Parts: sequence; structure tokens; C-alpha cells
Amino acid sequence: MAVSSTSADDDEMISGINVTPLVDVTLVLLIIFMVTTSYIVRQSIDVNLPRAANGGETVGQTMMVVIHADGSLFIDGAPMDESQLRVRARQAKAKDPDAKAMIAADTDARHGNVIHVIDVLKGEGINKFGLNIEREAPAAGSRDDDADEDRGGRESH
Repeated sequence: MAVSSTSADDDEMISGINVTPLVDVTLVLLIIFMVTTSYIVRQSIDVNLPRAANGGETVGQTMMVVIHADGSLFIDGAPMDESQLRVRARQAKAKDPDAKAMIAADTDARHGNVIHVIDVLKGEGINKFGLNIEREAPAAGSRDDDADEDRGGRESH
């Protein structure tokens, strides 16, 4: 009683595609992408940011405004003056009614310059802004769960 295979079984074409390896590779690539994107560093302008132990995250489209110690302005990495700040703020507001601005001011920048930039932004309709900070190590005895939730700048209204 020998079992023999028939030639009809061997000649059938494979009609199904096994997608499991494709899904596995896709998920691995997705994980690699998610991990590496957190390490990508944008070109930046060197500014000494003030330090704070607590800060929040911002999400969505955000206009980046940098104020140097000498009072010069950079908007999204390009040097600009106050009139160009007004134009960019109007454009951002027209594009997104819920537009936000993130302000990074050098620690040696005059307080009046920072307040003036905030005033210009509010005058152009951008009422949501954040102040960019460098994160300090939490003080001993502080709550760790708050430290995990707060990252980046503190958003104000």
C-alpha cells in the first residue's frame, strides 16, 4: 500500500499569496521609522533658551519665532523683521484659523522684545502661542508622572 502523489496535484498553480511576511516587514519598518523620527534634528538657530522644570507639548501646525539676544527675529529659520512677522502671521491665520506660534527667546533677550512679539502675533489674530524652553531635571521629590506628561513648550491663550 504505497501512497503515490498524482501529477494533477503537482501541476496546480498557487492561487493565494501569503501576506504575513509582508505585514511583518511593514510593521518592522514602521517601528524603525517611528523611533528614528524622534532623533531627527532640524536645522536650528543657536539660542540660549531659559530652563524650566515643567513644560507642555504643542501639536498641530505651528509657526516658529526665534528672538536673539540682540533683538533680531527669525521666523521658521529665516531672518525677518517685524513687518514680515505681521505678514507671516496673517498668512498662517488665513491658512489655519487655529494657528499657533512657538516663541523661542534667548535668555539674554530683552523682556520687552518678547512681549512686543507676543503683542504683534495677537494683533494679527494668533492668540495661541507657546514659549520654548529647555527642560531642566526635575527637582528631588517632584512627581514623576507630571514630568512624563510635560515636554517642550508651555502653551498659553
